[in-house]
Formats: sequence, C-alpha cells, structure tokens
Amino acid sequence: MEIIVFLLGGLSYGLVEILYRGYTHWSMVLTGGAVILTFYYLIPLLFQMPLWAAALLGAAIITLYEFSMGCIVNLLFKWNVWDYSDQPGNILGQICPQFSGCWFLLCLAFFSLVKYNKSIFF
Repeated sequence: MEIIVFLLGGLSYGLVEILYRGYTHWSMVLTGGAVILTFYYLIPLLFQMPLWAAALLGAAIITLYEFSMGCIVNLLFKWNVWDYSDQPGNILGQICPQFSGCWFLLCLAFFSLVKYNKSIFF
C-alpha cells in the first residue's frame, strides 16, 4: 500500500506543478511522494486535530521537505530546479512564506477531502 501512496503522491504533485508552471523535475515527484507518504502515516493524528491545525502541520511538513530537497538539488548539486530568492521572506531561496501559505490552502482542501470521504480512500 505504501508504494501506491508514494506513487500517487509523487505523480499528483508532479501534475500540480506542471499545471502551475508548465514543467516539473523528477526530484519534485520524489518529494511529493515522500510528503503524501508522511501524511499517510500521520492520518490517525491528523484526523484527531481540528482541520486548520492539520493543514498548518501539513504546510509545515511540506515546507520542511521543500527546504531539505532544495538544499540538496539547488544549493548542493546546483540543478536550479527552483529559486525563491526574489520572494520576500525567503530562506536561502528555497522556501518562502507565500508558498507555505499555498501549501496550507492545499492541505486544507486535501485533508477536508480525505477526512470527510474516508470510505473513498480507506
């Protein structure tokens, strides 16, 4: 089951990125898979939390993955997959408050869908 969750998460994130900016990078597919797999393992905790708190935790998790992956692919390997250096409040050009806010909204929608439609997913 974990492999399916990872693949669905990775492919879904890659698709979202393609729709948003017209392309993606394989490292983002791996990151998306890791994020969704993390959420999958945290579902018991997330379902006990108020929706806004679960979305806030989800946004923090995504931001942490994004920062970690960015430090590897952009700063270490210099692949220039993304660069938020022009965004206010960015940290090393890898994360910024604007995208963390987007992750919060995305988690709000995603967790609402999963929490209130459990029978579809489990």
